[in-house]
Amino acid sequence: MDRIKSIFAPAKATEEEYEPLTDDSGTLEGSVYDEDEEESFSWLEYSIFAVIGVAMLWAWNMFLAAAPYFQTRFESDEFLMQTSQSAIISVSTISNLVAMYILTNIQSSANYAFRINTALFLNVGIFGLLAVSTSYFVDISPSSYLAFLLVMVGLSALACGLMQNGAFAYAASFGRPEYTQAIMAGQGVAGILPPLAQMLSFLAVPPPTVDPEASPGGSPPAEAGKAAFIYFMAAVLVSAAAIFAFVPLTRRHDRLIERRMAQQLAESVTSIEEAERAARRFVSIPTLFRKLHWVAASVFMCFVVTMFFPVFTAKILSVRDGGGEADTTPPRLFAPGAFIPLGFFFWNLGDLLGRMSTILPFSLRHRPSALFAISIARVLFLPLYLLCNIRGRGAVVNSDLFYLLLVELPFGLTNGWLASNAMMAAGEWVADSEREAAGSFMGMCLVAGLTVGSLLSFTVAGI
Repeated sequence: MDRIKSIFAPAKATEEEYEPLTDDSGTLEGSVYDEDEEESFSWLEYSIFAVIGVAMLWAWNMFLAAAPYFQTRFESDEFLMQTSQSAIISVSTISNLVAMYILTNIQSSANYAFRINTALFLNVGIFGLLAVSTSYFVDISPSSYLAFLLVMVGLSALACGLMQNGAFAYAASFGRPEYTQAIMAGQGVAGILPPLAQMLSFLAVPPPTVDPEASPGGSPPAEAGKAAFIYFMAAVLVSAAAIFAFVPLTRRHDRLIERRMAQQLAESVTSIEEAERAARRFVSIPTLFRKLHWVAASVFMCFVVTMFFPVFTAKILSVRDGGGEADTTPPRLFAPGAFIPLGFFFWNLGDLLGRMSTILPFSLRHRPSALFAISIARVLFLPLYLLCNIRGRGAVVNSDLFYLLLVELPFGLTNGWLASNAMMAAGEWVADSEREAAGSFMGMCLVAGLTVGSLLSFTVAGI
């Protein structure tokens, strides 16, 4: 256990452009947790933060996984079918960014546990309604369904903003950078499971036979509705599981605050919330950026570049699909219905491995400018996609292994490693009383990167 603790121990900051905390500044009187409490590590708490990370991004990944179902709801309106996905992404990222900006500026009175719970209950209600919509009101017009869907997306983005703001701040308040890494790892798990399930479900179902007697048009196919119902109910169950898992974490947090009350503020503070807020001071966004400019810019650029990958991945087909002889048929794994989710799977597998790799001793958290340089260098992955089989037009490098193992996997790997290191580094460059604000600020920078990247990705949408 001592060896594991030594792995997780944060590196000492030495970089000139930053001002790392001294021993005196790192143990301010305003700190909520004493030294003994900060040194304690719990695998249970680590696991709970991982579950919160899963719930945080599961909702978004369910929207991506249900894209084929949404297309069946809009197939009678060509314009909506072509623009609905862009509308979903834009509403989601912009709403999320606005929510994160507002929440980041509300610090002194913030109840981060309440924000996390509110987000989880919101997701339960939102995806419960979406699950119901797969069986009822299936005959409403595409425009009416899009209006309903965008309202659900906006509310889900608000919930995601509440959870991102609350979870990263809450994890930072424990003084353990590995808890932030747990959230990032949970997000990686949330990314890897939906494409895997989509791919396996495609391979498990035999190709449909054409029924000449079947009537075209009408309601969405029953199979698509059933699959979407499963996606949405999975999001409900994941959020519900996170609600129950969060209970022991809040108890642990309350015990730490009570200890603080007993040792320092017993005479003047009468509630846990009051003690927590007494130890917290408002830190403006410009102040946080001045202290965290390199790591903030790193996580921002990381996700700006990353948001190009969904556009390319959704368009790249296997070099074996449609390229064989007339009397041969390639395995179904190379059909678009399985190969496109396979591309998403390999990227998310790399992302998960990158997030988990931060538990290893090697780290650049003490060199934030190096993290920023790597975030810029990741742009070099984008031209590699142009060497692959985009829209079946042929590949410069005629190999699926090149695409999966040398493009998708390392691109995801660098995303997970870089994002986790940047998020974990934030708490090491601020005072104890500023950790919650720093966690919230880094979450806002992450969302800002997603928003800018999603908007820039439209420049390659027609490729």
